[in-house]
Amino acid sequence: MPSPRIFIIRHGETTWSLSGKHTSTTNIPLTPSGEKRVLATGRALVGNDRLIVPSKLSHIYVSPRLRAQRTLELLNIAYKSNTPGLPPAKEGGLPCEAEVEITEDIREWDYGEYEGITSLEINRIRKEKGLNGGRKWDIWRDGCPGGESPADITARLDRLINEIKEKWHRPVMEGENKGEESEQKGDVLIVAHGHILRAFAQRWAGKELHDGPTFLLEAGGVGTLSYEHHNIDEPAILLGGAFVVGHD
Repeated sequence: MPSPRIFIIRHGETTWSLSGKHTSTTNIPLTPSGEKRVLATGRALVGNDRLIVPSKLSHIYVSPRLRAQRTLELLNIAYKSNTPGLPPAKEGGLPCEAEVEITEDIREWDYGEYEGITSLEINRIRKEKGLNGGRKWDIWRDGCPGGESPADITARLDRLINEIKEKWHRPVMEGENKGEESEQKGDVLIVAHGHILRAFAQRWAGKELHDGPTFLLEAGGVGTLSYEHHNIDEPAILLGGAFVVGHD
């Protein structure tokens, strides 16, 4: 029986992600190109014989930011949710019994004073203030003044990771029905933002944020996390996930 997975999806392109401006609390809509690319992602990767099978999702977490919620809406998943403010799932979408939860735990890293500016500008500002002894700014080490530190991010992501393992994955991997593959759920979908999802993957793999993730997640991109040896104590990054093949 395959181990349950977490699919992490970064919201589609915005004008700020395109220009390299750091976007956390500011609500920026997707560009027309960003919407088209998310729609294409949904067609390619979401379906009963695709990487993400809606009927196998147990839960969906989404950031409070509108760009993430719009991305979820475009994936053509007929999710169940009465969450105020969340757009209703499109009619005719792929059937899915999972509820959607909007959570602050997966909002983007709070950039504080660096909101809306690029890394080039941040390094210029820090040089003028004599910070870091001439070293370039590294969010994984330095955090953001007026925003969140790596320790802040670690605390909220570890809380979410523990919830996913205990609430959605352990019952599937160790419960009474663990051998019943055909109708087995347990997969989790997270729709959020670049830095926070990269940090999520880093913590999932048990690495400290100051080690600095060397992997990237493009706007509208999809990543997959799971377990080695079907063991909940061995979380791993799934470098290449296979599409599902039906049994009928």
